[in-house]
Amino acid sequence: MFKRTAAIAAATAAAGLVLVGCSSSDEATTEPTASASGEATAMAAGGDITMAVFNGWDESLATSLLWQSVLNDKGYNVDLAFADPGTVFQGVADGDYDLVTDVWLPKTHEKFIDTFGDDMVELGAWFDKAALTVAVNADAPIDSLAELSDPKVAAEFDNRIVGIEPGAGLTGAVEKAIPNYGLNDMEFINSSTPAMLAELDKAQTADENIVVTLWEPHWAYGAYDLKNLEDPDGMLGDAEKIHTYSRTGFADDMPDVAAWMSDFSMDSDHLYELENQLNGADEGDQPGIVSDWIAANQDWVDSLTA
Repeated sequence: MFKRTAAIAAATAAAGLVLVGCSSSDEATTEPTASASGEATAMAAGGDITMAVFNGWDESLATSLLWQSVLNDKGYNVDLAFADPGTVFQGVADGDYDLVTDVWLPKTHEKFIDTFGDDMVELGAWFDKAALTVAVNADAPIDSLAELSDPKVAAEFDNRIVGIEPGAGLTGAVEKAIPNYGLNDMEFINSSTPAMLAELDKAQTADENIVVTLWEPHWAYGAYDLKNLEDPDGMLGDAEKIHTYSRTGFADDMPDVAAWMSDFSMDSDHLYELENQLNGADEGDQPGIVSDWIAANQDWVDSLTA
């Protein structure tokens, strides 16, 4: 069974990063900035930008690192601030963060947009095949969420559904699915994405059945033998789009960047390739990995700001 256990360490490290950065409405700096290669570049004449990154969300990390490198090379000074979704949405709405690239709509982050959307600006959707999932090992004896209502079947999975953060949109969707499918006797465990991935890795190593909450795109689908359980009642929602949002006034302050982000689109092949190369890497190695990936995909990267 193929698996990538180093990814667990990477996910744990991503979740442990502290919150950094502040509003980017400052005047342009005259200090040198750093590119993805870690080398000093030209003065950051474009100004400072803070991009918010969701802890443990691989597409959030990959796209933010990509744009950090691209914008730094264009003369901006980009910092990444890591936080959980609630903090990110509050921060963008308050103007403490400039951009976030990982807003799932219409379902996953609906409650955050209902709360903070009037104080944020939607710049565009860059990925249109995102989905919330409940996954099991590929050789599991079931194919549908509804089958877990049978106590004998649920017992084959230790009567557990292993979830992620309590406040995540995915968690809320599964909480609604549980009574709908008669799964109230199963324990729904919520802690963190790294903890869920550790449980998944443990079960795959031991060749044991497991039920986890997941989402696509995610590197776990390439690292493990998994299948998504059917959701006949559509409780997890249809395929979603991933959007970029900015603070109010960002397009006035940095119109070129806002235009580039509005036009941004990333296909699954490019996204999965970058995610998988970052998977398992130490934080200090990430810029070099992104720099090498950009060099191998230079024409596509150049098109982002053409």
